Amino acid sequence: MRRRGKKMNGMDTGNIAYAMIKGGPLAPDLDGNVFFHDVKGGVEVMVEVRGLPPYKEGKNGEKPIGPHGFHLHEKGICEIGDPSDPFTSAGGHWNPGAQPHGNHAGDFPVLFSNGGYARMSFFTNKFSVKDVVGKGVIIHQSPDDYRSQPSGDAGKRLACGVIVPYTKSQT
Repeated sequence: MRRRGKKMNGMDTGNIAYAMIKGGPLAPDLDGNVFFHDVKGGVEVMVEVRGLPPYKEGKNGEKPIGPHGFHLHEKGICEIGDPSDPFTSAGGHWNPGAQPHGNHAGDFPVLFSNGGYARMSFFTNKFSVKDVVGKGVIIHQSPDDYRSQPSGDAGKRLACGVIVPYTKSQT
């Protein structure tokens, strides 16, 4: 029988991981959290962030700013590197099944800025919590088109977080 962890807002903390999201030079006020919780048949992903840039329509061939692409990336490395193109250290989209873009395990729904705030919860059966520990979470400047290969052309990386196990001492 599996020993269950401490409860946090009604959730068993035994199968939870999270990432603290921090904005880089293109969105320094962006921050928040992403939680990953094993549930029957898959994982519930919950995100809450503040400081998203407001929507700006793309004109003259430029991409829009927002809604914001939201993905799991291969590496849990959030080094800024080049301030004009930050967080490339996180690598590409996490795609353990070698699926075409739009069906990667790391493809998440876009985030809509509501006065800089976004909150969303969704279910996926493409991984378990233990699979994503050590990966990176990236919020992009533009929406994912879910078609361009290999990564959806979601634009510059605004924020990054590293997924770590959630421990009882953090409750």
